[in-house]
Amino acid sequence: MGIDPGLTRCGLGVVEGSLGRPVSLVDVGVVRTSSHLAVPERLVTIERGVDAWIDEHRPDAVAIERIFARSDVSTIMGTAQAAGIAMVCAARRGLPVALHTPSEVKAAVSGNGRADKAQVGAMVTRILRLDAPPKPADAADALALAITHIWRGGSQARIDAALAAASRRTPSRAPARTPDRTPDRTPDRTPGGAR
Repeated sequence: MGIDPGLTRCGLGVVEGSLGRPVSLVDVGVVRTSSHLAVPERLVTIERGVDAWIDEHRPDAVAIERIFARSDVSTIMGTAQAAGIAMVCAARRGLPVALHTPSEVKAAVSGNGRADKAQVGAMVTRILRLDAPPKPADAADALALAITHIWRGGSQARIDAALAAASRRTPSRAPARTPDRTPDRTPDRTPGGAR
């Protein structure tokens, strides 16, 4: 499940697939909140929407856009708050959460880390074999996040699993020392020769 966090529109997209196999659309949409409401009420609306999607679709993992600095601080704050709500919803259910930067997502789906929203939407349409790009762009971005996580997160999960397996095979404590059976040939340096 991909989540493109936003305070006004929070994109949600669910895809099914695995690395090396075609990816298909399960569902896509947005949770909308009114700018006339207080921020706490808007966050509750987002939480309820994300909770409902997770409960309905039961994803294996949740991929959320990693927040990066923009010029408009109020936009960053709202986006970060919505992302935090999405993380809490997933963590509450024990789901793994992955964060992908916008440039990672653009590069994964289009091959260009500087692709614009239209290019991302066109590639999502092509990858999922849709008739038209998902609207609004937040919905297409959520699908792009989900696709990116399958393509990149799948390989990262395998690397993490291999590292975990290797650490289980490695003893956690120092190996036992075998007693040294060679006689001590260190010269006696104590006064009078006593040991």
